[in-house]
Amino acid sequence: MHTVLAGHGLVKKYGSTTALAGVDVQVGERDSLAIMGPSGSGKSTLLHTLAGIVRPDGGQVLLRGERIDKLGENKLSALRRKRFGFVFQSGQLLPELPAEENVALPLMLEGIARGQAVERARRWFAPLGLSGLEQRRPGQLSGGQAQRVAIARALAVEPDVVFADEPTGALDQATSTEVVRLLTSVTREQGAALVMVTHDADVAAHCDRILQVRDGRISSHSQYTVA
Repeated sequence: MHTVLAGHGLVKKYGSTTALAGVDVQVGERDSLAIMGPSGSGKSTLLHTLAGIVRPDGGQVLLRGERIDKLGENKLSALRRKRFGFVFQSGQLLPELPAEENVALPLMLEGIARGQAVERARRWFAPLGLSGLEQRRPGQLSGGQAQRVAIARALAVEPDVVFADEPTGALDQATSTEVVRLLTSVTREQGAALVMVTHDADVAAHCDRILQVRDGRISSHSQYTVA
């Protein structure tokens, strides 16, 4: 497995609380990793550290072998826009924009003309079962449809890594299964790595590997749980 993203000896403290206590983790191309653990275990801090949202107090984060945790904020922000995709629990779509423009937004922020960006965005609608919904605004979409639009937005920039933070947390069980199947399969098809935080063992089981985090440390690592 060719490593895309790696964290070595990651340490993060908030005052007297140690959120990460020397964590090692790596994820490769077409690899999907679920991070699980009780509330306060450090799982979200680990995701945010790998994604360049939180800077570690110790250790290193490397993207394709290049260290990113010491980048200046402007370079780090550009890296997050260009090489990372994000899917959040609530989708965080802009309510005033139609679905196709929500998907195209990261491309437009990179300076791509609106027409070209929307054209590229539309390519994701059929693979994600969204054909015919291009002009609908978020308020006109179901929860599952909105999350699939969020997945399309994350993939539109053709990222190295997609980060998903409780992407099914606001969905019912049947819709959660549908969304996570799409998320894992489409990222794999695109050659991207997937790092997902979830509290749901059924959702985590769709990933290739599961990390259990407790008290800022990895307590277990299940390899290739999915057939």
